[in-house]
Amino acid sequence: MKELEKTSSVCPACFQEGKIHRIDAKIIEDDGKVWIEKKCDEHGDFKDIYFGDIALYERWMKYEKHGDPIPDVKTSLFGDPILYPEHRSQSVLTNLLVTNRCNLRCGYCFMNAGASGYVYEPSLDEIRHMLQQARNERPMGSKAIQITGGEPTIREDLFEIVQMARDIGFSHIQLNSNGIKLAESVDYCKKLKEAKVNTVYMSFDGVSKETNPWVDQLNQTIENFREAQLRAVLVPVIIGDKNLHETGKIIQFALDNIDIIRGVNFQPISFCGRITKIKDEKREKQRVDYVRMMEVIEKEFNGQISRDDFYPVPFVYPISELIESLKGEKQVEFTALEDGKPLPITRFIDVEAFMTFINEQSRVKGPLKKVRVAASFLKNVDRFVDKEKAPKDFDLKKLLIDAAVGGSYDSLRGFHYKSLFVGSMWFMDTFNLNLHRLERCCIHYTTEEGIIPFCSYNGLGYGDRIREKNSIPIKEWETKTGRSIRDDLWKHGPLT
Repeated sequence: MKELEKTSSVCPACFQEGKIHRIDAKIIEDDGKVWIEKKCDEHGDFKDIYFGDIALYERWMKYEKHGDPIPDVKTSLFGDPILYPEHRSQSVLTNLLVTNRCNLRCGYCFMNAGASGYVYEPSLDEIRHMLQQARNERPMGSKAIQITGGEPTIREDLFEIVQMARDIGFSHIQLNSNGIKLAESVDYCKKLKEAKVNTVYMSFDGVSKETNPWVDQLNQTIENFREAQLRAVLVPVIIGDKNLHETGKIIQFALDNIDIIRGVNFQPISFCGRITKIKDEKREKQRVDYVRMMEVIEKEFNGQISRDDFYPVPFVYPISELIESLKGEKQVEFTALEDGKPLPITRFIDVEAFMTFINEQSRVKGPLKKVRVAASFLKNVDRFVDKEKAPKDFDLKKLLIDAAVGGSYDSLRGFHYKSLFVGSMWFMDTFNLNLHRLERCCIHYTTEEGIIPFCSYNGLGYGDRIREKNSIPIKEWETKTGRSIRDDLWKHGPLT
């Protein structure tokens, strides 16, 4: 056993008793895997998987970045102890939760009104305040918003919310949806396209009815998107004993529909909300770390996609630095894939050497900087590309010069439409929380209590407390609206 890092965490047993108790923790290597260990004076020792491959973990950690302080992101709420001194990552994507009502009842979901017993649905004025709060974040306002729930399409004023986000200045708008309503109406999908929703983040937990009971409806949703020319990212929640075995098949489904599906963003299950009090044996069975997920993908694609093709988010940090140095303005800092077969970009670009080169260019100073950087790109970029392995129409030189130097993203967008992003975001819970990682969380919520990191909002229960504080009991909501909460439910199939 080898200690890799000293850090801090919280006690999951104290959390289940209703309090946040910060405790010491350490990241260790044991038998080729990485674990988080911690001890509470009252509840004893805890150990959970952190990363299933020490070699890949050490390679990823080379790209660890600590950004500048972000004063508007909260590090604690409601009088709880300060978890860490200051947040260190900007909002790459901000979540705006517009309702906790939903037309489904997924077994792992802790968010919906049916599970919580109350209705959370902020008014348009409250939503405007939260949107503006995210745009005003220092040192740089958030540019990307995800409208989420519950199920946002439950709200009849959803299009007003989308327009409000545009008017306030968000350049990228995502809609997080289970896809059921979108399967029922192609006209609704066209309206989303007309409203300039950039992407639908769509729940998609598998390719069979055993793993995804409404897969037939989601196939229809994809067809509706095709007619509406609306783009989607599939978002599967991966659970060890439920749908892990279909991870590779989900990627293949995306490849088969690459004209519509822009990416797959796997989300290994986090034990939050009402599934916090899960027994250790069941948690270990359902827990999926990055490596366990990658092993299934490697097997499905016979090594055409492997764990070595994946890199952590901060790997692309030098690109932000380069564009910032050329444009003289702050950029989002990321401190947190021919021929019918997948071809990872890492197979035809030496991405590590290329990022080193970009990092060098971001350090260029003095007069005629843009000209000098452009000349260096022209001279050097092609040496990072294996042209025999690359797609026939791939021109890295033109892509990067147009985007980074010229400021035009048209060619980059063209390449994006021929590629599929495959990634994963494993959000933390009280069992595996690393506060050093939490302070670099780049996915945030904008709320009535301020801007909150995703893993604080969900993993530490702040979202539950914020929603409950700003909600009304279901019976009161039903009396007020003259409706039944059960009227929201999908009438044509299984709810879970």
